[in-house]
Amino acid sequence: MDVRLLSVVAEMGRAAVPDIAGRLGMDVRDVAARLAALSTTGLPLIVGVECDQQGIRNAVAAAQQWAAQNAASGPYPVAPGQHPMSGPYQVSGPHQVSGPYPVSSPHQVPGPYPASGPYPVSGPYPVSGPHQMPHPQQPVAPTPPMSTWGPPGSAAWARGDQPAAPAPAPTGKVGTKLDVQGVSGEQISIQLIEVVDPADFLFTAAGYELQPGERSVVVHTELTNHGQVPFASLPDMYLELVTEDGSPVAKAPVSMSSRPPHRMGVQPGETAGGHTVYVLPESTVLSAVRWTPQPGDQQRTLLWDITDL
Repeated sequence: MDVRLLSVVAEMGRAAVPDIAGRLGMDVRDVAARLAALSTTGLPLIVGVECDQQGIRNAVAAAQQWAAQNAASGPYPVAPGQHPMSGPYQVSGPHQVSGPYPVSSPHQVPGPYPASGPYPVSGPYPVSGPHQMPHPQQPVAPTPPMSTWGPPGSAAWARGDQPAAPAPAPTGKVGTKLDVQGVSGEQISIQLIEVVDPADFLFTAAGYELQPGERSVVVHTELTNHGQVPFASLPDMYLELVTEDGSPVAKAPVSMSSRPPHRMGVQPGETAGGHTVYVLPESTVLSAVRWTPQPGDQQRTLLWDITDL
């Protein structure tokens, strides 16, 4: 798997982790962990992070404010002289383990896991020393869930028990061009040009082999960037087929020279086309082609009905 991952990285040169994961059909967290590990082996590989700095600062400030309020008023009672805690594991005195550096004696962390190394010490391993605090007699309730984007009750926090009803997704047929705004404000439209089902002859001509009971499908789409913000991702990153019972079929990590794949990014004023390949059970009945800029983004979903193919 690492060899496949490095091959894709070498082909793309510079890409976001979600884009690499989409090309390989892998979990984003698995790809990030593998790349981080590979970057420490001496390979000419740099794993970086890019963010909206102000957005991250706002999220951190909101989280800290919520934590301070929670420590002052509950939900966990704090005894006089006792330090507030954020979970069921106690940390002794003012000598809390907070980073990847070894802790000096007498507050060395015992157990089979050393305090030094690239990973912070966490979990149910108590810190020894004269200031160790006893475990509470009563079980501690779990910490209330907190959204990355703000504390519960704030305007930036979406309550999970009161989901907002998403607007119906724009729909069309093969040949229809549908408009949508990207997650970074891109003004784009996507047109479903063609659906080849089955596309077994194209698949085998490209040198691939189908297993018994499988068939392949090729979907041709075009993305046009009408705005001033570049579209930085793969146009078909989360383009998927939808079966008759509503199940999604993700794209296969293959490409065909006779049907070129999408390339990363579409600049303002440009139109870029590409082909997406799928491998699925031969008996599967398809109902639609669905596009989203990121998983679970129902507000920016596009849908094309292909039941009449």
